[in-house]
Amino acid sequence: MTPAPRPLMILVAGPYRSGTGDDPAKLDANVRAMNETALALFRAGHLPVTGEALALPLLETAGSAGPGDPLFEEIFHPVAERLLARCDAVLRIGGPSEGADRMVAQARAQGADVYTAVHELPAAR
Repeated sequence: MTPAPRPLMILVAGPYRSGTGDDPAKLDANVRAMNETALALFRAGHLPVTGEALALPLLETAGSAGPGDPLFEEIFHPVAERLLARCDAVLRIGGPSEGADRMVAQARAQGADVYTAVHELPAAR
């Protein structure tokens, strides 16, 4: 693997609500999966980010009652979309997810790289 010229800022995109029925334990498990992947990217020398890390505290502060409410719709995906506009790449993980697939499509449209496994990424110096 050829080293990247610099650490890449990589959005980890995976399912958040998909297949959870909005069960808090399942939502937390999805966030944990993204965070574990982000940790692997960090240890590979990159700067990993997740939309959830930014959106969930904003939703709590805004007073969201939970996934799917008007505040969730106002904040959750728009945060990830704005964040992705600053990223070099997307790492798509997990199973079916309309939101994660939208992040992949946006990444491709803006010319960013899309990966599906940590080992596909170039090592950072």
